[in-house]
Amino acid sequence: MLRIRLRRTGAKKQPSYRVVVADKRSARDGSFVDHLGHYNPIPDPPEVVIDEEKMLKWLRVGAQPSDTVAHLLRKLGTIDLDSLPPRIASLLTDPAPEAVAQEK
Repeated sequence: MLRIRLRRTGAKKQPSYRVVVADKRSARDGSFVDHLGHYNPIPDPPEVVIDEEKMLKWLRVGAQPSDTVAHLLRKLGTIDLDSLPPRIASLLTDPAPEAVAQEK
C-alpha cells in the first residue's frame, strides 16, 4: 500500500521534510516512489510547497496521506475537495481516527 508522508532531511535540530509517496512498510528515510514537495517548519509561517497535480494523481491511484500530510493539505486549502471522489475527500476532511478517540 502506498502512503503520502514526510521524509526528514536537514541537519541536527534543523529539520526540514520532503513530501513523498512511499511504500507503507519502508523506513521513514528509506526508499520512495515519487517526490511531491517539501515542508519547512522552522520559519514563521512554515513553508509548504506541494505539486498539486502530482498529489491528486497519487490520491486517485489510491495512495493514502498520513495524518500529518492530510493536516498540511487541509491547512493549505489549495486542493478543491469538490473535484475529488468522496472517498479521497473524506480522507482530507475527516479528523484522524486517533484524534477522535482521544477526545472521548
